[in-house]
Amino acid sequence: MAANPFQPQPFFADKNRAFWNLQSLGWAGAFLLRGSSTIANGQPLSSLIPVLISTVTGYSVTLLLAVMFRWLLKQQPLVTWGVSIVMVMVAAGLCAFIDAWVFSTQNRSNEMVGLQLFLGAFYLNMTLLGAWSALYYAINFYLTVEEQADQLLRLENQASSAQLAMLRYQLNPHFLFNTLNSISTLVLLKQTDRANQMLSRLSSFLRYTLINEPTAQVTIEQEIETLKLYLDIEKMRFEDRLRPVFTIDPAVAKARLPSLLLQPLVENAIKYAVTPKEDGAEIMVVAQPAGENVRIIVSDTGPGLNDAGVRPTNPDSVSTGVGLANIRDRLFQAFGERQSFDARSTPGGFSVTIEMPLNIDEPAKVAA
Repeated sequence: MAANPFQPQPFFADKNRAFWNLQSLGWAGAFLLRGSSTIANGQPLSSLIPVLISTVTGYSVTLLLAVMFRWLLKQQPLVTWGVSIVMVMVAAGLCAFIDAWVFSTQNRSNEMVGLQLFLGAFYLNMTLLGAWSALYYAINFYLTVEEQADQLLRLENQASSAQLAMLRYQLNPHFLFNTLNSISTLVLLKQTDRANQMLSRLSSFLRYTLINEPTAQVTIEQEIETLKLYLDIEKMRFEDRLRPVFTIDPAVAKARLPSLLLQPLVENAIKYAVTPKEDGAEIMVVAQPAGENVRIIVSDTGPGLNDAGVRPTNPDSVSTGVGLANIRDRLFQAFGERQSFDARSTPGGFSVTIEMPLNIDEPAKVAA
């Protein structure tokens, strides 16, 4: 379907055009109002000539006022308001003089009548130009506030993206060092095939983590494939001691989550469950529906919290390299208050439970 070429735009998207539209419509409305009042009072059509001249004068004078006000907006408030009031009074006096002169010329009135006409016209023009000036400053104030709000929103979005990128790039250096040391050991033992396999898998994993956008969201399916790539690397180190198990409900396979959200949890399980046990441990990753949410559970059959100091006891600990606080922060950045994070010891080991919205229809910033 072809895109609609006539997309609605905000009225003040083009400030210059908006000014001319308001200026022309406003003074045209003033002419119609004064003209209709003149005709309604039984005045001849020739009485519209002073009204027309007065409108043209006001239109022209306010253009000059707009130029001066634009300069005054950049000055100190005291200067802005003081000079603005003086300029409005001078402009009202000029418009009143022209109005009185036109009316006196047309009706051949005496000087006393001309003075009264000047005072009446001055009051009318002072009211009209005062209202015009107040509206001009009010609109500019509104636009300034809107620009500041938009700028603040952009800065908040940039800060949020920067924080997400920082959290996303906090890969555990121990994983990289251990993998490189394993590769080095395999090379020294002349097990070149295994070293090449590990190096190839490490290259693929790092390519994924570094190339994809740090604020991207991926499906649970994609996240699990990345976890399997990571675990393939670790299995070359731990072999049968590392036993991963995945249980993914098809109903949530397309649900979206921040990329590489689960990798630190699996890494944590390897460090505290697989490494200290001679026979290793199982690491289970479960994703299932939970009402309108998705529940993801990463658990292991390690020692849990039974041994003091074996595993961090709160989400703020950073002893896991990336830290459980990292996952919690990324969840909050992505879903706000609509998520939950719980880490606890279980009878069979240790478990982390995440709940987040079942988001399938918003593929914003999806990683490749």
